[in-house]
Amino acid sequence: MVLYSFYIFDRHTECIYSRRWTPTPTPTRPSSSSSKAARPPSTASTVSSSPTAAAAARAKAVDDEKLIFGLVFSLRNMVHKLGGTDDTFLSCRTAEYKLHYYETPTRMKFVMLTDTKLNNLRPYLHQIWANLYVEYVVKNPLAPVEHPGGIGVANELFERALELFVSTALPA
Repeated sequence: MVLYSFYIFDRHTECIYSRRWTPTPTPTRPSSSSSKAARPPSTASTVSSSPTAAAAARAKAVDDEKLIFGLVFSLRNMVHKLGGTDDTFLSCRTAEYKLHYYETPTRMKFVMLTDTKLNNLRPYLHQIWANLYVEYVVKNPLAPVEHPGGIGVANELFERALELFVSTALPA
C-alpha cells in the first residue's frame, strides 16, 4: 500500500494536522528503447537550508491543504444535494490517487490520500480518531481545547502512534 498524505481539519475548516509520506523511489534503469526521460524527483520533498525555499514549501503545503478541504467540502455538499441527507461521502478515486474521508460527530474531518488499489479506509480513519486522536490529543491535559494552527495536535505520542498504526494496521 502506498500512503501519500493524511490531513485533519477542525470544525472551523482549518487544517490542524497534515503529514506526508513520500514513497521510496524504485531504482530504474533507463532503457535505450525508451524515448521518455525519467521524471526528476520532486523539489518540494527535498530539504533546503535557505529560508525562502522553506517558506515556499510551507506555502505550497498550505495551498495543498486548502485544495484538499475545498475538494472534500464540494463533494460532500454535492452528495448531500443529489442523494439526500441519508447519503454520505466516503471516498473519491482519480487516476492517480484515492481520497478517503471520515467525519466525526463533532465535525472533525479526517482525510487520507492513498493509491487507487485500496478499498474504503473509513473504518481505519475511525480508528485513528477514536484510538489515537482522542487518546493523545483530546485527553492530553497540556493541549488546548481548540487547536489554532495545529497547536497541541502534532505531539510526539500522537505522531509515534500514527506512524505505528500506518505501518501495522493498514492493509498492505
